[in-house]
Amino acid sequence: MKLSLKSAAATALLVSCAYLGSQAAWAQDAKSITTVVKISGIPWFDRMKTGVDKFATEHPDYKITQVGPASADSAQQSQIIQDLVAQGVSALAVVPMDPSILEGIFKRAMERGTIIVTHEADNQVNTHVDVEAFDNGAYGTALNERLSECMKGKGKWTTFVGSLGSRTHMQWVGAGEENAKKFPEMTLVDPNNESFDDANATYEKAKEILRKHPDIAGFQTSAGNDVLGVGRAIEEAGLAGKVCLVGTGLPNPSASYLDSGAITAIGFWDPQKAGMAMNSVAKSLLEGKTITDGMDLGVEGYEKVTVTKGAGEGLLVVGNGMVLADKANYKEYLF
Repeated sequence: MKLSLKSAAATALLVSCAYLGSQAAWAQDAKSITTVVKISGIPWFDRMKTGVDKFATEHPDYKITQVGPASADSAQQSQIIQDLVAQGVSALAVVPMDPSILEGIFKRAMERGTIIVTHEADNQVNTHVDVEAFDNGAYGTALNERLSECMKGKGKWTTFVGSLGSRTHMQWVGAGEENAKKFPEMTLVDPNNESFDDANATYEKAKEILRKHPDIAGFQTSAGNDVLGVGRAIEEAGLAGKVCLVGTGLPNPSASYLDSGAITAIGFWDPQKAGMAMNSVAKSLLEGKTITDGMDLGVEGYEKVTVTKGAGEGLLVVGNGMVLADKANYKEYLF
């Protein structure tokens, strides 16, 4: 779902962009961009690192790296960001574990001239630009449409999120709940189970739900590892093809469960491209350039972005990178 800019909004937007450009101009000679992810060492953010590394290769005059905590922990991520700001990094491209926790850190960083670009955080107030792969409400609705189709519009279902503080995850399941209202025979039970992107913890929680609700018909999940944990529980219970599972995940890690029917379908955007898009925006701001509606970030899925005012004084940039895949077509997207 794309938003349109009216002339007044467009004028305000260009003023805001010019402001951001002037704020960034100081850093034209300081060329370091660090991407900070929610957690290092999992497939989703390993894939993002390939994009960051690719962008670094394409722009050797910049020092471009990616880091992240060893576990999905907001405090660990906050400490990494504080250390980077203290070290004088020119720009940060951050995927917040919990946007609200980072507001104070980002505010102080911006005051000292650090460029802040975020992803999966369209409610972030203290950021210059938040970059989203797509409209998050549309994505959550699309996941639930696929789930309700599998469930034939009836039965118990539940939801998983990486954390209750994860902005996008809560948007997706919220949109899913709203969509499911079209199906009066679908009943949501024990919603918003927190996984902290841990496949083993998700597996244990899914087994618990299957024991508590032996008649459950569907799961809608959010974090990249959730489909793996729930898929494993469904498969081990002999319920592959009988209990529906639709959630965010990557094709390669999900392949065996898609083939067995333990995962019905996955939704995703390419983290590689998202990492490149964030870095592209950060580089533009460091060079004093403006971010305008309809511009091409030079990254697939972000060729004609929609730009509007964000939650604070910054901008919200939305691409068109949504993908839904199942057993029939996931091999077209092997990563």
